[in-house]
Amino acid sequence: MPESTSNTTLDNLMAAFNGESNAHANYAAFAKKADEEGYTQVASLFRAATRAEEIHAANHAAVIKKMGGNPQAVINTPAVKTTSENLKAAIAGETYERDVMYPEFIVNAKAANERAAIRTFTYALAAETEHAALYTEALNNLSAWKGGKKEFYVCPVCGKTVTVVDFSACSVCGTPKEKFEKIV
Repeated sequence: MPESTSNTTLDNLMAAFNGESNAHANYAAFAKKADEEGYTQVASLFRAATRAEEIHAANHAAVIKKMGGNPQAVINTPAVKTTSENLKAAIAGETYERDVMYPEFIVNAKAANERAAIRTFTYALAAETEHAALYTEALNNLSAWKGGKKEFYVCPVCGKTVTVVDFSACSVCGTPKEKFEKIV
């Protein structure tokens, strides 16, 4: 494989690690704001996504190390606004990762035949797709997400995030449903 393709894959992994690390920080702050505003179900969603982003960052870091790199992130101070605005920001970020970033990173990793990178990018892409849909549902029905409790389940291997565990194994990575982490 050309060295430049492999180097690009490592650069993409570093960018993804930084992005997931920042998403983790943002969503943790957004969860706190949602709780403060009484949107407890949205707060649970942000907490579940926080856990998923942590899993993605860890997966990316493992591949970065395997390729001889040193995972580093520059964590920006989260720009916390209203829950509605935070959901819009989260949707924009997840949509970009789903439609642009991860598809491009996967194409490059395939060209470099970097299987571990392909896997970690594919795991993240699947979860970001779900996050965008869940955030959109919450934004479109915001008043219904105020108060009460909502449970989410996160796959500890790939970060798949669901509201119901009605399957025997994760459709993304095959992890048994019993291993999914409940987030409230």
